[in-house]
Amino acid sequence: METWKSYIKKNKDRFEQELIDLLRIPSISALERNRPDMKRCAEAVKKSLTDAGAGKATIHLTKGHPVVYAEKIIDTSKPT
Repeated sequence: METWKSYIKKNKDRFEQELIDLLRIPSISALERNRPDMKRCAEAVKKSLTDAGAGKATIHLTKGHPVVYAEKIIDTSKPT
């Protein structure tokens, strides 16, 4: 348990900055003017997931808002 606690403590500033950067993207989906930013937000989430180690991350465009899908398969013989 100490391992993950020390990791969080060591990376706290980076985690906070990443969250702030994401929150700065004007992505209130109810506002039509933010439509282009919804795609930009999806790109940022995809990048965060791949940077965190996701083996696959894709953006699916819909009639509404983009959907980000990611996965990390450690062992294909085990259920995920």
